[in-house]
Amino acid sequence: MADRSSSSMGFYCWNSLFYWLCLTSILFLLSSFFVLRSTGRPQFVFRPSSDANIVSDNINSGGGAAVFCEKFIAERGVSKQVLKVFMYDLPPEFHFGLLDWKPEGSNVWPDIRTKVPNYPGGLNLQHSIEYWLTLDILFSEYSGSSNSRVAVRVRNSSEADVIFVPFFSSLSYNRFSRLRKQERSSLDKLTQDKLVQYLEAQEEWKRSGGVDHIIMAHHPNSLLYARNQLWPAMYILSDFGRYPPNIANVQKDIIAPYRHVIKSYVNDTSTYNSRPILLFFQGAIYRKDGGVIRQELFYLLKDERDVHFTFGSIQRGGVNNATQGMHSSKFCLNIAGDTPSSNRLFDAIASHCVPVIISDEIELPYEDIIDYSEFCIFVRTSDATKEKFLMNLIRGISKEEWTRMWRKLQEVENYFEFRYPSRDDDAVQMIWKSIAHKVPAVKLKLNRNRRYVRTSNVSVDREPPAFMVPHSFW
Repeated sequence: MADRSSSSMGFYCWNSLFYWLCLTSILFLLSSFFVLRSTGRPQFVFRPSSDANIVSDNINSGGGAAVFCEKFIAERGVSKQVLKVFMYDLPPEFHFGLLDWKPEGSNVWPDIRTKVPNYPGGLNLQHSIEYWLTLDILFSEYSGSSNSRVAVRVRNSSEADVIFVPFFSSLSYNRFSRLRKQERSSLDKLTQDKLVQYLEAQEEWKRSGGVDHIIMAHHPNSLLYARNQLWPAMYILSDFGRYPPNIANVQKDIIAPYRHVIKSYVNDTSTYNSRPILLFFQGAIYRKDGGVIRQELFYLLKDERDVHFTFGSIQRGGVNNATQGMHSSKFCLNIAGDTPSSNRLFDAIASHCVPVIISDEIELPYEDIIDYSEFCIFVRTSDATKEKFLMNLIRGISKEEWTRMWRKLQEVENYFEFRYPSRDDDAVQMIWKSIAHKVPAVKLKLNRNRRYVRTSNVSVDREPPAFMVPHSFW
């Protein structure tokens, strides 16, 4: 009985204590509120601003946050970040002079408002990024403040994010790398030597050591003699196959797409069933280095039904044959050759033919933005050379999965199209964006290198120690 009484008393005590605690808390909050109102100070009450109401109205009306942000920026006149590019006025022998363009008077550049020099066709086109990027920077001076611009030319190098070197290195290699009669050095090598001399004499190069410079060397053999001297610069390459990692690497440099050679598949209404060829490859079969796998796969696949695996070249209608073949195929092989990459991948994308990539060392353009696994099949070399492995993999992909990848190819194909003038998110603009992504790292490196610039040139007279230290002291 005594226990029950004591427990009842404890219960009432706790209830009373809880009641008084709640009451005092409420009184404290009320008093704080009235004090704040009486002082006229800012109240801790959220009052939506007119901008916040606009945000709410736009999002709630179905526009979505992303759509509203674009409208808000446009209406308020806030422009997106644009890459500022300082371009050297190199003599024409380094760029359009290689296209047989003749300057008028002291002009270094052609007047692209009246006529644009033509770039040679055929396989030259696949490494033509130097041409498209240079045209784009020149055009930026005439296109005004267009919202679609990603990079603009600036005339003051101190205002620039990067320094652009307009040397058509791939064209120089393709046209002038062979020795002519009674020549000790090719014209391509002599041009590279002149380029090194020119750059090392520029204040912009001396100021940064070349770290903020952009040099294009898309053909694997281009810039062969100068690459070891100009390596601090950011290279634009097709792959790293012929570069040691201390000269070129994915942290420092840019991988850019090839320009596809075959014709784009415009108004593609094909289906899984309307493409009769299951797997397509047409090109050089016997290659050196990592390309040995091509002949191994040839012997594994040559007798498979629904597989087209033959030798082919650009000559004798080769481009038209490849175009027709890829447009009629479900999957297209992209196999390592002399180097890890080739334009065959970008031919496949333009054909909406799902790429099957067999190249262990390949690096891909804009892979920080694009997930290639959504529209490509990747196969390790060690697996591809196993009997029946590749065909079992390809035949196991359903019609629905192929159709999903086929649609994705049509969504991303614009990223690999080179155009002049450039358009939103085409290959030209995507390359500029890739460069822009590297700018913070470049600036970090330059700023760290400047830490001790004031003390590096200070001369110090060495004074003898105040007392002699015995030789055996240490």
